[in-house]
Amino acid sequence: MSEQHGRRPRKPAKPYRRPQKDPVRILAFEALRAVDERDAYANLVLPPLLRKAREKEGPENFDGRDAALATELVYGTLRRQGTYDAIIAACVDRPLREVDPPVLDVLSLGAHQLLGTRIPTHAAVSASVELARVVLGDGRAKFVNAVLRKIAAEDLDGWLERVAPPYDEDPEDHLAVVHSHPRWVVSALWDSLGGGRAGIEDLLDADNERPEVTLVARPGRITADELLDGLGEDSALPGRWSPYAVRLTEGGEPGALDAVREGRAGVQDEGSQLVALALANAPLEGSDQRWLDGCAGPGGKAAMLAGLASQRGATLLASEKQPHRAKLVERALEGNPGPYQVIAADGTRPPWLPGSFDRVLMDVPCTGLGALRRRPEARWRRRPEDLDGFAPLQRALLQEALKAVRVGGVVGYATCSPHLAETRAVVDDVLKRQGGAELIDARPLLPGVPALGDGPDIQLWPHLHGTDAMYLALLRRTA
Repeated sequence: MSEQHGRRPRKPAKPYRRPQKDPVRILAFEALRAVDERDAYANLVLPPLLRKAREKEGPENFDGRDAALATELVYGTLRRQGTYDAIIAACVDRPLREVDPPVLDVLSLGAHQLLGTRIPTHAAVSASVELARVVLGDGRAKFVNAVLRKIAAEDLDGWLERVAPPYDEDPEDHLAVVHSHPRWVVSALWDSLGGGRAGIEDLLDADNERPEVTLVARPGRITADELLDGLGEDSALPGRWSPYAVRLTEGGEPGALDAVREGRAGVQDEGSQLVALALANAPLEGSDQRWLDGCAGPGGKAAMLAGLASQRGATLLASEKQPHRAKLVERALEGNPGPYQVIAADGTRPPWLPGSFDRVLMDVPCTGLGALRRRPEARWRRRPEDLDGFAPLQRALLQEALKAVRVGGVVGYATCSPHLAETRAVVDDVLKRQGGAELIDARPLLPGVPALGDGPDIQLWPHLHGTDAMYLALLRRTA
């Protein structure tokens, strides 16, 4: 009939094909949505998602390589989010804020596979389109396909030449796009480093590297050598600087290790270990019986200090304002060989009497800009105005720490941020306002650690020391 009227016969419609469900990419998408929607942290969201996937798919369908790929997709996408946003923006016909966040997450995952991994181009595009069909529907999957094909036309260097402003015209904006950090963070880190292009690029690069997992052999419970022997030389290396550190050379779940499950060892960055060690080893005249960790949650430094204190016949009081975090401190200290006490208390309105302690650590709440390797989403979540919120608290905690220590005693002021407003500015302000204290040169207390600057305080760096960017100032109360 149709041929008689001059019409061409219709092509038979393609049968509908169900999208292929890829558990690795679905897991990565779910993790990114949790980070975006609930302000969750990837390091807290991922482990339960990985466990759930293993249980659902079975170990034969979701093995260690699948877990490693899911982890890389999540962390890699979060670290490079700023760069990928700039590239995606160049490939869509509307402002990024008008692209639905779930669509943007699928595009970012696809961009990372294309530009940040060795996954072949056709596989990266097809796997991302299949993911879009599963989680977004067929209509939006076509949009994802079109955008990713545009992205696939260039490699990362080619895209950076197109989307990053020239360094000579705007150095901070150039570094922000190329190294995927907010511009204000680039500016703050550059100020903290003291200038020089090589240093800032090395630091931003280090922030985008996956950090190795470092364990601490808790004093009095296990030695680093015993921990190494239990792990085997193929799986672990000694720490670089801390005599209690052990670095894992393979991935896996440190929480599954016997020593960690039993509390004899813990997961702790070497920078945090060095801060606790420096305070414990600071020279002291007279009594050395009572130590205080005034912001103890979640308990890593407190566990180390409690072990060191017990070896000297001293006791540690670990105080944490948040009751749920105080419970984490209790768990970390459980099994410590000597006496200790954990309380839930506000360090700005403490229950202890002035002059009660010989050594005090105050590791204050901060922006966390020193741990961007571990918490890549923090760089996009923090704002410059957050500094104003932390400033009064940091000063109040340091003031109370100086009151808590006896004359001749030592206070360690620590932050996991290198921002000058959270480090030297706080210490200088409190010393000017309060008096009765002097800075101790902390550098000799970290023997063998290079590039510690002019002192007397210490700033550790990912690109120089392989640690988080921990800051420490040691103060002795003089009056």
